[in-house]
Amino acid sequence: MAPTAAAAEAEKNQHAVVGLAARYASGHLSPLSIPRRSTGDDDVAIKILYCGICHSDLHSIKNEWNNTVYPIVPGHEISGVVTEVGKNVTKFKAGDKVGVGCMVNSCQSCESCNNGFENHCPGIILTYNSVDKDGTVTYGGYSSMVVVHERFVVRFPESMPLDRGAPLLCAGITVYSPMKYHGLNVPGKHVGVLGLGGLGHVAVKFAKAFGAKGTVRSSAPGKEEEALGRLGADAFVVSKNADEMRAATGTIDGIINTVSANIPIAPLLGLLKPNGKMILVGLPEKPMEIPPFALVATSKTLAGSCIGGMADTQEMIDLAAKHGVAADVEVVSADDVNAAMERLARADVRYRFVIDIGNTLKTTTV
Repeated sequence: MAPTAAAAEAEKNQHAVVGLAARYASGHLSPLSIPRRSTGDDDVAIKILYCGICHSDLHSIKNEWNNTVYPIVPGHEISGVVTEVGKNVTKFKAGDKVGVGCMVNSCQSCESCNNGFENHCPGIILTYNSVDKDGTVTYGGYSSMVVVHERFVVRFPESMPLDRGAPLLCAGITVYSPMKYHGLNVPGKHVGVLGLGGLGHVAVKFAKAFGAKGTVRSSAPGKEEEALGRLGADAFVVSKNADEMRAATGTIDGIINTVSANIPIAPLLGLLKPNGKMILVGLPEKPMEIPPFALVATSKTLAGSCIGGMADTQEMIDLAAKHGVAADVEVVSADDVNAAMERLARADVRYRFVIDIGNTLKTTTV
């Protein structure tokens, strides 16, 4: 397909950088020269130092959602340092510690954008595997640098480490936003966290930062010590333990459901108090079966939530820094990214892989 006139014009102003790209549905990642636009008047150019590995990256490189455009450079948990800003940029300057999350642009004029919910914009442009306004395909943070409109750049507080802070730009805002908008961010609330992985472990930390009681429900009894000890959860419920499930029935104000597997929902709704809420942030592959009585009888709510707007993302990272909330990470080199993907597919990570882009990604391709 011939490029659009806008894409052709944009190509004239591009410069090449190195990214880790998958070229086929095997998902194997290897270095590739990719284009980045020159820094526009409203843009921030960022040297990428770290990028988290989200499970959606794994889905995307293998085309498991049937929407991948190859070659694809994944990564939407980006942290780094500003190298250049456009003449209209007022929020950032060279040398600032910053991050970029799941989106790099939107229409910036619709009702959602005007209300601070760029994540709901019909014209949202995702950080990778999306089409930018100039007609070019976006490439993500498994790369040496990126250029982003300043509206979609987050300032990192000085106390927030770039490696452990990077995953907050997806995992963090994904659990922070539903807690905020469903009233679970106040002291005294009882928050349930379903699943203790990349999202769940951050949800526990935010619940404690809000002054809420946090209960983890997991199918893995071996995670109890870590949940109660290092992560600070107040209680741990094993889903296969009938006595523990019975004891927890009707005790929880809201559940953040991070699980992407298809599991029975009715027993989990039973853990909620009347008028309680379960918010889905995981994406099971198959449709869920919801017994209407499990919702109607005690006026419960089943809702969904997808990341958050830019103001909420900055608010989240500021609060995280204030309360010492950051992801538990295993930092890997660019050379080890394929091994990390294989381990991620086996759920063999506690709790987020982060690629050391700045020190290990070679800046030239062979």
